[in-house]
Amino acid sequence: MTYIHDTITKLQKTSPAQAEFYQAVEEVLDSLQPILETSEKYQLHSIIERMIEPERQIMFRVPWVDDQGKVQVNKGYRIEFNSALGPYKGGLRFHPSVNAGIIKFLGFEQIFKNALTGLPIGGGKGGANFDPKGKSDGEIMRFCQSFINELYRHIGPTTDVPAGDIGVGAREIGYMFGQYKRLTGNYDGVFTGKSLLWGGSLVRKEATGYGCVYFAQYMLEAKGDILAGKRCLVSGAGNVAIYTIEKLYQLGAIPVSCSDSSGTIYHEAGVNLDTLKELKEVRKVRLNEYVTAHPDAKFIPVADYPADGNAVWRLPAELAFPCATQNELSEADAKALVANGCIGVSEGANMPSTQDAVEVFLDAKIHYGPGKAANAGGVATSQLEMAQNASMQRWSFEEVDEKLKVIMKNIFISASETAAEFGEPHNLVLGANIAGFRKVADAMIEQGVV
Repeated sequence: MTYIHDTITKLQKTSPAQAEFYQAVEEVLDSLQPILETSEKYQLHSIIERMIEPERQIMFRVPWVDDQGKVQVNKGYRIEFNSALGPYKGGLRFHPSVNAGIIKFLGFEQIFKNALTGLPIGGGKGGANFDPKGKSDGEIMRFCQSFINELYRHIGPTTDVPAGDIGVGAREIGYMFGQYKRLTGNYDGVFTGKSLLWGGSLVRKEATGYGCVYFAQYMLEAKGDILAGKRCLVSGAGNVAIYTIEKLYQLGAIPVSCSDSSGTIYHEAGVNLDTLKELKEVRKVRLNEYVTAHPDAKFIPVADYPADGNAVWRLPAELAFPCATQNELSEADAKALVANGCIGVSEGANMPSTQDAVEVFLDAKIHYGPGKAANAGGVATSQLEMAQNASMQRWSFEEVDEKLKVIMKNIFISASETAAEFGEPHNLVLGANIAGFRKVADAMIEQGVV
């Protein structure tokens, strides 16, 4: 514990005001205690000290002109965290909350997530404090082009391959790829999440949500249970949440909730997927309009949320899928879920549960799939897109989906077997962290002090 405390204290001095990053590092270090105590080589090679420092941090201004002719300025980031297993891989997030601490926490998590997939990809993350909401296509294009005017120097198909994240979909990827191609003259697989018209992969849009559900399915099956018939809470209303809901229906479960920044929908009969897609993918409006089409559903505005948490987690259900954002599920939420009979949580978002909430799940010994394992389907399918680009092939939806299922099953097996190896078979946080850490750490040792 002294080692962890000293490491966090040092981080706070060298990387000030990055609370989410400290939280991510502390969670991982807590899990790594058993292997650090039994394997002296990791301390001898100062692996932890090297792993928590990014190989490269890029910060830059992004000036662009809005539709009124006024120059706006945002801050852009790319954290190239670890390339021991392959080129840096991780999304770009465009959201007002983006800062250096958020990007570093996401990049640090990405190291272990990518290692768990078993694919040859390192960890990185990036983004900007730009809000695409309410912006015209022209404004978004001009911002993306300005963003790439700097970032293009640092990315490439064998060095760093960004993808999408919150606020970055196929439209934004298209504008960035076009500017990259214009500046470099290269038509290569430098981005994933591309349009199917010019190098994208089938299933990429669905992959994080689908993978999150597959992971829940494997957790249940390992204990002789099934997903079919289970009532499920889902937070969020973006790609991850929508396709989590879609896959839950395909596997016979009943998703009864979704949410956005305005509030939560609770539809006891089951969320209508067509209506949700119409509101969020076509019309791009708030969820409160859902009840107009479905008066039997209930809308809970944010103003009515409990002071100590999120209304979506106070609803009755057997499974929970946090698919919105970091730290959306508090300790009080976790206790409410367990009290209401929840038997499993599979995280579609990155670090959506606070550390105290995670402890509640582990103490209750319910099924708990941490984000770095359960939501790895997105980055796994990104690598499958890279493989298709490199071989100039296009795989069918069924072929990519089958590969995704196999990857998610292997992640579950790796995490669960590692957890059992260290005497805590129910603790997939420990299992996922140690399994990912060993792959990266051993590669770092073999590649020397670099």
